[in-house]
Amino acid sequence: MNEIKCPHCGAAFTIDEAEYASLVQQVRTAEFEMELHARLAEADKAKKAEIALAEAKVAHQAQDAATKKDAEIQRLKNEVEGAGNAQALAIAEAATNAEKALGAKDAELERLKAELEGTGTTQALAVAKVAEEAQKAAAEKDAEILRLRAEIDGAGTSQELAVTKAVSEVRQKLIAAESQLALQAVEQQVKESALKESHSKEVALLREQVEQYRDFKAKQSVKLLGESLEQHCETEFNRVRAMAFPNAKFGKDNDVSTGTKGDYIFRDFSDDGVEFISIMFDMKNEADTSATKKKNVDFLAKLDKDRRDKGCEYAVLVSMLEDDSDLYTGITDVSHEYPKMFVVRPQFFLAIIALLRNATQGTIQVKAELEQLKQQNIDITGFESKLFDFQTRFTKNVGDAATQYDKAIDTIDDAIKKLEGTKEALRLWVKHLNTASGRANDLTIRSLTRGNETMKQKFAELEPPQEPEAA
Repeated sequence: MNEIKCPHCGAAFTIDEAEYASLVQQVRTAEFEMELHARLAEADKAKKAEIALAEAKVAHQAQDAATKKDAEIQRLKNEVEGAGNAQALAIAEAATNAEKALGAKDAELERLKAELEGTGTTQALAVAKVAEEAQKAAAEKDAEILRLRAEIDGAGTSQELAVTKAVSEVRQKLIAAESQLALQAVEQQVKESALKESHSKEVALLREQVEQYRDFKAKQSVKLLGESLEQHCETEFNRVRAMAFPNAKFGKDNDVSTGTKGDYIFRDFSDDGVEFISIMFDMKNEADTSATKKKNVDFLAKLDKDRRDKGCEYAVLVSMLEDDSDLYTGITDVSHEYPKMFVVRPQFFLAIIALLRNATQGTIQVKAELEQLKQQNIDITGFESKLFDFQTRFTKNVGDAATQYDKAIDTIDDAIKKLEGTKEALRLWVKHLNTASGRANDLTIRSLTRGNETMKQKFAELEPPQEPEAA
């Protein structure tokens, strides 16, 4: 195990050999990239400096050679000035030809200087061409000198010797200058070839290292893309679950009742079954060739909402986004934007769990006591809730009984009222019957015929005649 101290909060935590090797590899990779860019810049700068130095040297040497030739021609012209008009014209013509040759050589040197900015075979060919043209100019000059010698052959032995000597000296100096220029061109070519070969080897080595790094990075990215970042993290956790997190629960968040969900939730419990830490995880990954590049900050707000909705204490974004960022290189604390939130690289997935778990283990006793008090409050609350429920139900039952009693009394009162109505109706019925009976008893023929002579006569006719009484 290796101990690492956080540079921000000063907290020390331990990680295993695999995590430590991953952290060291990441630091070495960053240093390698910095050193690679520095060496490339330094090599390019050195190459430009050497090319500029070579150009300046060739130009200076060409200028010196031209100056010396001009001085030698002027001296030759002065020596043969008194040899007569023919000799003067011949010498002047020779000087003019020499100047033309030198002018052509200077122009060719300027062209060579312009072409020297390029690299490779072009410079060597230009130098060789200049040397060849210089040799041609020297040959033409020799032919011109021979022609002049033939023309001034009759001017006297002394003058002939002087001209011959002057011409010979000029020719020797021209040959020496041409030889020196050719030697310098060859030396420059050799130096440039050696410099190019050295620079090519160095660039090839750096490119090979860059390709190795890119290949390593691509293999890592393809591996995580192939098996998916979520599956990678789940596999890494399951490898150490039994040893490091025997009481922990780690699984996918399948609850979408709040509208959104994270990827995974980690919860760890004490031996008494008290939860002392919970982490909401979200995994984000994308290929290097993706057209639209996402950023880590694009997912922090949703992750914080999921954390609060699911009742988790911490939130961790496991991300492979922004792989070239100097901020997200390992474990990055973003709690200044969202509370208790971190952004980590996949290789630090287990490290952040261990770090947060170890930091919260000291709160197990406090959380156990808090859970006990909460349970006691739950018991008291449950008792009060049951008592209140009994009182509510009892009061409701009494109220229902009173309501039914009132309904029964009302029904009885209604029945009594209806019976009293029936009683009164019967009493009146009896009264009416008695009245009718009395009236029936009072009904006689006499009463019927009273005041009615017609009816009296009719009833009289109906009566049988009375027999006379015996004397």
